[in-house]
This record gives sequence, C-alpha cells and structure tokens, in this order.
Amino acid sequence: MAETTHFPRYLILGGAMISGVLLALAVHMLGARYGLDLGGLWRSDTKDFMPAGAAIAWWLIAGVGFTGGYFTANLMHSAVSGHIPHRMRQFLIVIGVLILAGAGQAASAPSPIPTISGVLAGLAALCLGGVMAFCGAYFAMRKA
Repeated sequence: MAETTHFPRYLILGGAMISGVLLALAVHMLGARYGLDLGGLWRSDTKDFMPAGAAIAWWLIAGVGFTGGYFTANLMHSAVSGHIPHRMRQFLIVIGVLILAGAGQAASAPSPIPTISGVLAGLAALCLGGVMAFCGAYFAMRKA
C-alpha cells in the first residue's frame, strides 16, 4: 500500500491564501471595469449614503476571497493525498488562468476611477481578500 504524503499545514494555508487573494484582486479588477468599484466609498460627489455598486463589490470580493481560500486549501489537501483526477486538475488550472488573464486584460485599460480612489480601493481589496482568504483556508484546514 502506498504511503500518503502530507504537506505542512502552513504551506497549504499560505498557498490557499495567495490563491484567494489573487482571485479577490481579479474580481476587483473585473468588477471595476463594469462599475462595481470600492472607490465609490470615498467619493464626495454622490449624495447617496453608500453607492450600491460599492456594497456589491465589497461583498463580491469578500465572498470570492473566502471561497477561493477555502476551496484551494481543500484542493491542495486532496491533491497531496492523490484524490484529484488528472483531468479535474487540468480543468482547474485552465479556469484559473482564464480568470487571471481576464483580470490582466481589464487592468491594462485606462481606469475610469480617479487615481487616489483607485489606489485606496486596490489596497482595500487586497486587505479584504487577504483576510477572507485566510479565514476560508483556516476553516478548510480545521475541517481536514
């Protein structure tokens, strides 16, 4: 019988956090292209309390960061023990590359968001994605 290999928990946690943050930033960039930007939180020209696009972007980035960290930690734990079929692994790699390529294409165009607001929104998305990816990966590792 083959011996099961185990990765250290902090390595799986770190990889899942990086993946969750990258997915959260990709969703932030794609959402900003379609008008869902966190920069609406710092605008003073609107009379609304908080624009709906900013609230949707906040929840979308948090949700993608959490689920990205959670599922990546589960997949990394399953991949180490050899429970993921080769075709599924290839499919997941293709999906990840397509998401990150779409985000790169969206980020390369000129931004409709003012500069300081865009920088603050990017930093907020990075922090929010990092915290939520850590929470998702931590919950996945506690379950495993």
